[in-house]
Amino acid sequence: MNTPLSSRFTALARFLPTLFLGLAGGAIAFRLNLPLPWLLGAMIATTITSLGGARLRSPGRGRKGVLVVIGVMLGSAFHQGLKIDVAAWSASLAIMLLATAVMMAFSVWFSRRVAGYSLETSLYAGVPGGVSTVTLMALESGADLRVVGMTHAVRILILLLAIPLALPLFGHVSMPENRTDIAHWLWLPDAMDAAWLVAAGLAGAWLGKRLRLPSALLFGPALASAALHLSGISDASVPPTLIALAQVLIGVSVGVRFTGTSLTSVGYSLAMGIIQALGLVVIASLAAWGAQLLTGTSIAAALLAYMPGGAPELSLVALSLGIDPAFVTAHHLLRISLLVLCLPLLLSIGRRLSA
Repeated sequence: MNTPLSSRFTALARFLPTLFLGLAGGAIAFRLNLPLPWLLGAMIATTITSLGGARLRSPGRGRKGVLVVIGVMLGSAFHQGLKIDVAAWSASLAIMLLATAVMMAFSVWFSRRVAGYSLETSLYAGVPGGVSTVTLMALESGADLRVVGMTHAVRILILLLAIPLALPLFGHVSMPENRTDIAHWLWLPDAMDAAWLVAAGLAGAWLGKRLRLPSALLFGPALASAALHLSGISDASVPPTLIALAQVLIGVSVGVRFTGTSLTSVGYSLAMGIIQALGLVVIASLAAWGAQLLTGTSIAAALLAYMPGGAPELSLVALSLGIDPAFVTAHHLLRISLLVLCLPLLLSIGRRLSA
C-alpha cells in the first residue's frame, strides 16, 4: 500500500538527480567565482538540461520549505539597529506602485497587440511577480497556463542572470567574494537561537495562511522573524550552508520550469517573453533611477525592489548581496498584495471594455 510517507520518500528519491545537478552547477559557479554561485549555477545547469529535453523533477514540497527558510532569513534583516527613513521609503513605495501600473499597462498591451494572446492570458502573464499565486488565479480564468508560466519563467531567468552582472556597473555594489574557509560553512547557531528560528518559521507559516497573505510561506515567516529580531528577543541568523542550499533549490525551481519544452515548440512564446521582459526591465530601471534622484535611495536597492520578478528570488538576491533586504522585501510585499487584490477587478474591467 502506498502511504503518504512512502509517497514523499519516492518523490524525494526522484528529485535527488535534479538536486545533485543543481549542486554540481552551483559548485562549478562557485569555483569560477561567479556572483550568487549557488543560485545562478543551479539555475543555469537545470535550465540548459531542461531545454535539452531531459525531464527534471520539481522540488515540490521542498520549495515550500525553502520559502519558509528565506522568509525567516528576510525577517532577520529587520533588526533593532535598522534605521528606516519613513519619508524616503514612502516616496519610494509610491514610485514603485506607479512603475507597477506602467509595467502592467505595457505588459497587457504587448501581449494583446503584439503577441496576440487573449485578455486573460495577457493579464496574468503581465503581472510583475507572484508567479505561484498568479498561476493559481490564472487557472480559474481560462488563461493559457503554458504561456503564463513560460512568460514568468523567462522573466525571472533573465533577471537573475542579468542583475548580479549589472549591479557592479552602477558603482554602488561590490560583489562579495565566495568564501572557501571551512569554519564559515560549518558555522551553526546555538540551540536556543536555532529554536527561535524554527519557531519563527512555523509560527509565521501558520500566521501567513491565517491572514491569507500572498506567498504566505514567504511573507508569514518574514513577519514573524522580523517581530522576533525587532523585539530584541533574538539576533539569530541562518547558517551559511542552509542559505546556499536555499539558493540551489530556488535556482532549480526556475530551471525545471522549462522541463518538457524545446526551443522549437515554445520558440514564439519564448521570444515574446524575452522582449516583454526586456521592456519591463527598462521601465523598472528608469523608475529606480528616478527614485534615486528624488529620494536618495540606493539605485541598487531600488532596482531589486522595482524589478518585475518573484519576491523570493529578488529578496534572496538582496539578502545574499547585502543590498537592504528589508527595503526590498517591503516593496515586494506591498506590490504583490495589491496586485492580488486588484487582478479580479482588472480582469472584469478588461472584459467589459472588450465586449
